[in-house]
Amino acid sequence: MKLMIRAHDLGVKGEEAIIKAVAERGLDGVQLVAYKSVEDIKYEQGSISEKRASEIGKTIADRGKEIALIGAYFNPVHPNIEKIERGIAVFKDYLDCASAFGCNTVGSETGSYNGDPWIYHPMNHSDEALDRVVETFGELAEYAAERKVNIGMEGAFGHVCHTPERLDEAVRRIGRDNVRIIFDLYNYLDISNYGSAYDILERGLNIFGDRILLFHVKDFTVEDGRLCQCGVGKGVLDFEKILGQIYESNPDATLVLEGTVGEDIDYAISHLNKIINKMTYYSKES
Repeated sequence: MKLMIRAHDLGVKGEEAIIKAVAERGLDGVQLVAYKSVEDIKYEQGSISEKRASEIGKTIADRGKEIALIGAYFNPVHPNIEKIERGIAVFKDYLDCASAFGCNTVGSETGSYNGDPWIYHPMNHSDEALDRVVETFGELAEYAAERKVNIGMEGAFGHVCHTPERLDEAVRRIGRDNVRIIFDLYNYLDISNYGSAYDILERGLNIFGDRILLFHVKDFTVEDGRLCQCGVGKGVLDFEKILGQIYESNPDATLVLEGTVGEDIDYAISHLNKIINKMTYYSKES
């Protein structure tokens, strides 16, 4: 298994500072949202170039690290059409530059009719919502295929693709082999279903199989009837069980810490590495 982190959770800016923080912690790489991680890049069309992407990618690759995913998240069903068009344009910019970064996948979630923030809206579960997601991501998948790269899609409880089954339906309707899955267990949970977390993970593993690009790793506590994200290893999730399920399905899986920040980062890395090392040891012994 590879263990990585979302770059802007490190609390530093610029590729040199990012790779230093990654190397010091013994991580394998990052999920990179460039406009949140590098000061000279903005969330706007034309802000990233192949030259700049190549500089960033080379800095990371020269230290033997990887960019597992380029994040260019946008809301494809936002009530403001201009925001959708802007999101698509920025996403395409990153597809143009993906190979220069040394990464072959650009990803996003499937959004919400609520607009901002991306929370539950009754229209999210409608056929119209799914049709719009399929149309938009289908266009992006075709654009990506012309550049010999992939798109990544990520579901979430409050979004259009609110279950693994709904995301699978969208991907199957898109019908292209360059669509990868970003699997975030926490995203699929809320106060009504968190007790079924391990069943939801198992369903996702069975549904998506080797289409899963990476797993986001998050943890949470339950406070006043709601889920509150916390540092990995400090919440209610049993990561021995979770990593065991993932390892059984894909022993070479990529795990990306997301939303674990500050002093919680080192604890999370230690916590996960102990489990990974124990699993791989017993796997070799057997």
